[in-house]
Formats: sequence, structure tokens, C-alpha cells
Amino acid sequence: MSDLWDSFYQTFIFENRYLYFLEGIKFTLIISFFSIVLGLLLGIAVSIIRDYYKQTGKLFLLSKLCDIYVYVIRGTPTLLQLMILYYVVFKTSTLSPIIVGILTFGINSGAYVAEIFRAGYDGIDKGQREAAKTLGLDYLKTMVHIIFPQSLAKIFPALGNEIITLVKETSIAGYVGIIELIKAADIISSRTYDYFFPLIVAALVYLFLTFILSKVMKFGERKLNHVISS
Repeated sequence: MSDLWDSFYQTFIFENRYLYFLEGIKFTLIISFFSIVLGLLLGIAVSIIRDYYKQTGKLFLLSKLCDIYVYVIRGTPTLLQLMILYYVVFKTSTLSPIIVGILTFGINSGAYVAEIFRAGYDGIDKGQREAAKTLGLDYLKTMVHIIFPQSLAKIFPALGNEIITLVKETSIAGYVGIIELIKAADIISSRTYDYFFPLIVAALVYLFLTFILSKVMKFGERKLNHVISS
């Protein structure tokens, strides 16, 4: 029992090492939040451009660029993308590693979000688009009032999974010097030579974050379905 207490003391209390975890949680939340926002905005924009080309035949070049973006991002590891942005693209820049992390995870998530929305659009009966044309609705009005709301309801669970995955993927941000949860655990472990408590605490924090996100997404899904069905 004394060994367990000593391990706990060395991990959290000695030299205020718990502050590393607090800093790790802070940066994890910051990167996750802004990456989610960026990923959603980028993914929705890309999905609409590709769908617009599919429905109208316009914006060919932009649509193909979006196809390349989705293919490249989904075909390469997130860690590789992070290192390319940090060590190559922004090598001579004074840009904060936090911003680089947000850009990396946001751009990465955007490709998956775009595919999720594409599947949602394709899942809507084509008759609804034809009916909208008959009523004189253009593409934008059809998308805003008919296609997008129904698609969002269908893809909400998949969207929630992508958001949860993104939060967990921020654990690789330590490779560019960002003190997120895993990096905080690693710093403490390197000083105590004990990996048990640091890694368990990091795991529990991630479990807590994903649990909260799951509850929020389920609540949002119920509300969205209620609004659409009413």
C-alpha cells in the first residue's frame, strides 16, 4: 500500500506534477474544439461543392480539387500530415504548434466529414430533388430546406463517431512539442520511471471526454429528429 501511495505522490503531488495534466487537458480541449469547428466547416463546404457539380455539372475544377483533397487526406496517416505541416510547410514560420495542430486535425477531419455528408446526400431519395425543381426551387434552396436537414439527421451518429475519433487523435500532437494528455503523461513518467498512474489517468480523462461527447451527440440526435419529424 505504501508503494502505491508513493507512486501516486511522485506522479501528482511532488513538484506539483498534476499541473502537467491540467495543461495537457487544456491543450487537448483547445485543439479538439477548434479542430472540430474547422473540420465541420471544411467538410460541409467540400461536400456541397462536390454535390453541386454532381447535380449541375458546374464547378468542375473546384470539384476535382476537392476530390484530390479527400483522397490524399484519407490515404495518408494523420501523424504524417502533422509532421509535414510542422516540419515542412511551416518550418520557417513562427506559427504556434497549437495552431499547426488545429490546422492538421481540422483539415484531416474535414475530409472524413465531407465523405460522411456525401453519403448523407446520396441517401436522400432523388424524387425529392425532382419535386423541388418542379416547385421552382434552385440548388441552394433545395439543399438548405430539403437535402441538408434530412441528411444531417441520417449521418448524425457517424458524425459523432468522427468527432470522438478526432478528440482521440489529438494524442499525437505531442510529436511537435504540444503538451497534450499523452505528452503530459510521458513527461511525468520519464521523471518517476513509473508509467502506471500517468497512463491510467490519461486514459480516464479520454474516457470521460468521449463519454460526455457521446451523451451530447445522442441528445443532439434526439432533438434533431424531433425537429425534423414535427
